[in-house]
Amino acid sequence: MSDQVVTRFAPSPTGFLHIGGARTALFNWLYARGRGGKFLLRIEDTDRERSTPEATAAILQGMAWLGLDHDGEVISQFEGADRHAEVALQLLADGKAYKCFATQDEIAAFREQARAEGASTLFRSPWRDADATTHPDAPYVIRIKAPQEGATVIRDQVQGDVTIRNEQLDDMVLLRSDGTPVYMLAVVVDDHDMGVTHVIRGDDHLNNAARQMMIYEAMGWDVPVWAHIPLIHGPDGKKLSKRHGALGAQEYQAMGYPAAGMRNYLARLGWSHGDDEFFTDAQARDWFDLDGIGKSPARFDLKKLENLCGQHIAIADDAALRQEAEAYLAAAEQPALTQAQSTNLERAMFCLKDRARTFPELIEKAEFALTSRPIEPDQKAAKALNSVSDGILKDLTPHLQNASWSRESLEESLSAFCEARELKFGKLAGPLRAALAGRSVTPSVFDMMVVLGREEVLARLADAAELARSS
Repeated sequence: MSDQVVTRFAPSPTGFLHIGGARTALFNWLYARGRGGKFLLRIEDTDRERSTPEATAAILQGMAWLGLDHDGEVISQFEGADRHAEVALQLLADGKAYKCFATQDEIAAFREQARAEGASTLFRSPWRDADATTHPDAPYVIRIKAPQEGATVIRDQVQGDVTIRNEQLDDMVLLRSDGTPVYMLAVVVDDHDMGVTHVIRGDDHLNNAARQMMIYEAMGWDVPVWAHIPLIHGPDGKKLSKRHGALGAQEYQAMGYPAAGMRNYLARLGWSHGDDEFFTDAQARDWFDLDGIGKSPARFDLKKLENLCGQHIAIADDAALRQEAEAYLAAAEQPALTQAQSTNLERAMFCLKDRARTFPELIEKAEFALTSRPIEPDQKAAKALNSVSDGILKDLTPHLQNASWSRESLEESLSAFCEARELKFGKLAGPLRAALAGRSVTPSVFDMMVVLGREEVLARLADAAELARSS
């Protein structure tokens, strides 16, 4: 086996990138990236009726949003069908597989009789050791010769050693009667040919490992390191499904969760590093290991996700955050920002990102920087604009015309203004919020003034004074 770690993510393109699949992809990505290895992507599109190009595109988009870059070209399992069949024919030539002429009706009759007798329904083909000269000129499948005695031990990095008695394994079909390879064969051949060293996947594939090991061993190939991870459950402890809400990775983008927060949360969903909850991508790559994965299903918790997302927004680079906010608006099919709005949003990030857990919250807080004059105050803010506030705002205007335009200077200037008029700052803050944002809950008035600039602030104050006079 290669010294270099090679992992893979192998989704079926029958729908979007499920949140469970996203976590599997993330675990594979972290394991490979943390060890200087390769992370490969294979689309398991052998089910031609259910596989669609749209689903493949949705999977790729979901991975791109999560920042899970893969090495090399995307591999199509369907396109490797000839190679998969070649391996089955090699096993047949080597005497490790055989032609089985049993019909579907014969197999069904055998199972029915076995059930009636209370015996095992595991089909034992009468053709396993048949003389080739007795073969009829009829359709056949190719079956592998499963070991019939002893046990197969799956040495799993998460589940521990799992032992399956070989008498429970049937002679699995490798090639159907029409010559097409089965999924189990395709997976093994692809993983071997791609040089995959570690198979990290959901524990619903655990039993498949024993059957796949038959092919590895019959071909004399190295068996990869297995790591079967528990599935994700909803808050009620039941398998995650549509009744728990959004399931696709891109749905979470459209709901406004930042990718870094989602990566952090998914990494913690079934894996732990001590008591660490919040961590960066670099830390996740350094820390991630298979022995940190738990054996029990993890529970999806939106509150924890939001909490982590808020922490990631708070530490994000302003320009990167603005770009991701704009990508959220596109994903949510919201109107795009103008160039001026985009510039203002980035300038305002310093006073927005500390308390926003999602992009809708961030955009909501940024309303003062995205809106344009004349500002229509909401009902609560409008109450702060009256004849008294009209006088205050009118007096404040010349005061601001000569003020130095930094947060510190503005604080000093407004404090001096309130002191000279024996006003509590709250009496000024309400009308100012209404004038600058049209709302009663906003970022700090000083921060808004810094973002908007002198000219825009004075224009908004003049508008508000006019509004106060006319109300």
